[in-house]
Amino acid sequence: MGVLRSLVFYPVFYGGSVLYVLVAVVLLGVAPARLPVLVERWSAFHRACVTRILGIKVRRTGEPASGPALYAIKHESFFEAIDLPFMLELPVGFAKKELFAIPGWGRAAAAYGIVPVAREDGARTLRDMVRQAKRYAALGRSLAIFPEGTRVQHGCRAPLQSGFAALYKVLGLPVVPVAIDSGPLYHRRWKRRGTIELRFGAPIEPGLPRAEIEARVLAGINALNPPAPAPDGAPAS
Repeated sequence: MGVLRSLVFYPVFYGGSVLYVLVAVVLLGVAPARLPVLVERWSAFHRACVTRILGIKVRRTGEPASGPALYAIKHESFFEAIDLPFMLELPVGFAKKELFAIPGWGRAAAAYGIVPVAREDGARTLRDMVRQAKRYAALGRSLAIFPEGTRVQHGCRAPLQSGFAALYKVLGLPVVPVAIDSGPLYHRRWKRRGTIELRFGAPIEPGLPRAEIEARVLAGINALNPPAPAPDGAPAS
């Protein structure tokens, strides 16, 4: 059944996404203010496809912050990247620069508020990312980042990339760690039924030393990961 559900999901969601992109391009020319609503509906369409076609339930614990915040989100699959506009209110995200070359999508993403990241450009990319993030934060929008920098297999921990610490220091916003365990169900060719858990941690105040904020965020985003196996001869924690 997982294979059959996946074979239905792919053409329905990605075919529908092409239509959403075409509408977005039209809106950019005639009614750009309506673009955020369209993006939210596209994300809601994805959530509906996940729950109704794939049979994956999404269970949320905790709440988003009451005001602007920097969300640090565990990244295990494309699920959380596509779900962001449904998960949060008008979030500013970050995406690989290469994705902006996708016809139509790149223009719509830039207009909505997605910050391109060119990893190979090093310090220059970091400066541009911080500059754009400050501009969006000044408008009262929250920002959402995958601080590990890439997808990480469920059960594994990866160090946080330098971009997270830079944003935390400059923006002065509370950080909300978000744990999610989408990998075992969604990050596979033939997706599985089950429940994806989405856990919002308590906001962490701005102004902490880098080592402390990174340790607390790392613990928060991995709250749904199984504990790492103990070394040989050592008791499990």
